[in-house]
Amino acid sequence: MVSQETKETRTATSTTLPGARAATDDPVRTADTSLSASRPPGTPTRAWRTRLVVVGIVLAALNLRPAITSLGALLEEVRDDLGMSGSVAGLLTSVPPLCFAVFGLAAPRLARRFGSGAVVCAGMAAIGAGLLIRPWAGGTAGFLAASALALMGIAVSNVLMPAIVKRWFPDRVGSMTGLYSMALALGTATAAAATVPVTGALGGDWRWGLAVWAALAAAAVLPWLALTRERGEATAARTEAASGGSAGGLRMTRSRTAWALAVFFGLQATAAYITMGWMAQIFRDAGVAAGTAGLLLAVTMAMGVPLAFVIPRVATRLPHQGPIVIALGLCGLAGYAGLYVAPAGGAWAWALLLGVSNCAFPLALTMVGMRARTGAGVGQLSAFAQSTGYLISIPGPLLVGVLYQHSGGWGLPLALMAALMVPQMAVGVLAGRDRTVEDEAAR
Repeated sequence: MVSQETKETRTATSTTLPGARAATDDPVRTADTSLSASRPPGTPTRAWRTRLVVVGIVLAALNLRPAITSLGALLEEVRDDLGMSGSVAGLLTSVPPLCFAVFGLAAPRLARRFGSGAVVCAGMAAIGAGLLIRPWAGGTAGFLAASALALMGIAVSNVLMPAIVKRWFPDRVGSMTGLYSMALALGTATAAAATVPVTGALGGDWRWGLAVWAALAAAAVLPWLALTRERGEATAARTEAASGGSAGGLRMTRSRTAWALAVFFGLQATAAYITMGWMAQIFRDAGVAAGTAGLLLAVTMAMGVPLAFVIPRVATRLPHQGPIVIALGLCGLAGYAGLYVAPAGGAWAWALLLGVSNCAFPLALTMVGMRARTGAGVGQLSAFAQSTGYLISIPGPLLVGVLYQHSGGWGLPLALMAALMVPQMAVGVLAGRDRTVEDEAAR
């Protein structure tokens, strides 16, 4: 006899638009069924484990950006104390995408060997260690090395989150991606808004203002540590990779959709990391107080909290995600134009517009989950799109720093940001078409 819950799931799936994923209002209930299907035979179904997965996803997502946005809020103080030039600071803002590209490639292989939960657990531990060490590492080189340790943990978690969602919540890709993206945006915004006042409360030393975020990473280790102690998680991951047919041997370079998604990911990441690394400085150079500039950056990041939950759910109901791509891109163009014309006078409006534009990130994650059929396929596509995309994004923040230092203003950097938004919209429309990488790679 089929349970009522299973009937509801089938009904939701049958009424979903072509190319979309089913979505209802209770991802945790359905996850019990999905999770039991992904376990080896004989493994008991445990509702607490399902909820622990959800808690682990949320806590992990909260830790994927504070290492970056907390630094953005105190970049001027760090530069002055460590003696960084504008070019070196631009290099510092390019380190995150470099680490994401290099270390993200290893994530699927590590997950197949040790299990995705164990890899994410180790990633959270690396984030905490890096954040705790880097303020006192001594000099620019030590600061960069400790930052790279934290960013390594972020990189593997970045890649594995879409695969984790696809494997454990296959009928709730939109809902769970929205929840994960919303938590990521919340962590990003909180770090941007709270770092300056927390630094003041801790005596005004920027080192304590950066190190305090290690506590959040330590909290995220706990649920994943509990999950890795459950037998069968790594076995389930390996079994799915093997049962995914051609997924393990997909050549992503043969898929036009994979390339479009990778370039889209890279261009939106370029815009996001320029924003996180430099937007507060743009406002400060326009005469805005440091605390207010940090708050404006927080507002930009906070826009992702509600929109990161809404956009993936809307995207999974559309046969083509191109219209969302265009709308987000136009908001970005308007925000850059405003920063050039009246950076201080319309600061709040530009912060809001750029916050909407930055929601291309949860849209990209959603499309990763929609453009492959299995969790193994999503993991491989996620690694290709994110690693290739982050490689593409590396020159952007560095070039902004060089242009800013040599031009003495923000006109040329803002022109660069606006120019990159046009190809971002073009490749986003291509990536939003209703097709899967398995079909394209097979052809």
